[in-house]
Amino acid sequence: MDTMSRRDFIQRSAGVVAGAAAASSLLAFGRRAMAQDDELRVAVLGINGRGTAHISAFMNLPGCRVAALCDPDETLFASRAEAITDAGHPKPKFYPDIRDVLEDDEIDVLSVATPNHWHCLATIWGCQAGKDVYVEKPLSWGIWEGRQAVKAARKYGRIVQVGTQGRSDGRMREAIARFRRGDVGSPVMARATCFKPRASIGFQPIEEPPPTLHWDIWRGPGPDVPFHRNLVHYNWHWFYDFGNGDLGNQGVHQMDIARWGLGQTLPVRVSSTGGRLGYVDQGETPNTQTCNFQYEDGTLLVFEVRGLPTAEESGGRIGNQFYGSEGWMCQSDGFVAHVGYDGDPRETDGPLPPVGGAGPEDHFANFVRAVRSRRIEDLNADVLEGHYSAALCHMALIAYRLGRDLEFCPEREEFVGDDEANAMLRRPKQRVRRDGVGLVANPFEVPEVV
Repeated sequence: MDTMSRRDFIQRSAGVVAGAAAASSLLAFGRRAMAQDDELRVAVLGINGRGTAHISAFMNLPGCRVAALCDPDETLFASRAEAITDAGHPKPKFYPDIRDVLEDDEIDVLSVATPNHWHCLATIWGCQAGKDVYVEKPLSWGIWEGRQAVKAARKYGRIVQVGTQGRSDGRMREAIARFRRGDVGSPVMARATCFKPRASIGFQPIEEPPPTLHWDIWRGPGPDVPFHRNLVHYNWHWFYDFGNGDLGNQGVHQMDIARWGLGQTLPVRVSSTGGRLGYVDQGETPNTQTCNFQYEDGTLLVFEVRGLPTAEESGGRIGNQFYGSEGWMCQSDGFVAHVGYDGDPRETDGPLPPVGGAGPEDHFANFVRAVRSRRIEDLNADVLEGHYSAALCHMALIAYRLGRDLEFCPEREEFVGDDEANAMLRRPKQRVRRDGVGLVANPFEVPEVV
């Protein structure tokens, strides 16, 4: 199928799916009617790194089958398929192009483990095509497109889970509930840390992409830039065009937990300082960063990234700390409640408040539960929660890049009186791009209307 016909499919799917949903109940589960015990057929998008965990998770969940693998790097297909068939499952289909997956009526679920810049467009297209979506963190590359993904999930009645799996961890859920219950007094501040070692990536020259890599598809919604080997397959995290630094990589897990504990959505003020310190390389994002978010009620969220060698602090190198009016709770000690200026341990009991979702279970299994129940309330990490946590990461990176404090309007999801900052809420439009032959209309824009 050529590019034009695929683009036509995407443009048509919004109207077709919306109209069909009003006329028929079949789309309550996707493009095909399905009973509660029917097999869910999953396509995993992005099968390097985290994508291998997606394959394993769905391959081992009862009632699920990995029916298709999608990646612009064709060298990955054989080994990933072998892992599936060696476990006694049918050989999956291979798709270098996501647009072919969308046209496959046998696929019920998209499991998205692509680089960050593809997360929202894959989610939106999946919803428009009548498929449910499990999408890796961070939900978005930028704030505007994250809200577009939320709109698409709601408009088409799709189940969309974000891969912030801490929300399915029983110990974490208990800690959040105890903090909200007031075990250390009224919530005052949450602090999160991401001290993950990140060595220099050096420099890689511009070159022609390998013939087995569909470079135009890999870039997708990203800009029309030349290939170098620091982009494929992991170090794209450290380039603003495709990733969001460690704040949006490992850090968004702890950001999500900190925000969850405070029971907040978006703040009214953000500041961030730091740099790419200790070495000089091709990477762009900071390896050292401190972020401060203030909410309208005065509560604070503090986040710190360190990629250089560092000591473990209270809460661990990668962890969370919660502070109340009477004391604190830290992840390193299993979230024991410490109260008073001497930090005496406090024993607590009694009923715990709800913290959302269906409860502690495997995060992929929680998604499947919600796919079958059709209840957003069953999701432990609904797309809206993923949007808010990713947005905090984006806000901090914008403040860091501009080098100034920023005021933010949570209702409008834009900065207050700052055109330069607001221009960074979304990717600049690309009307045309090169596709290996010449200039063509860009088929990979996140749509203005979902």
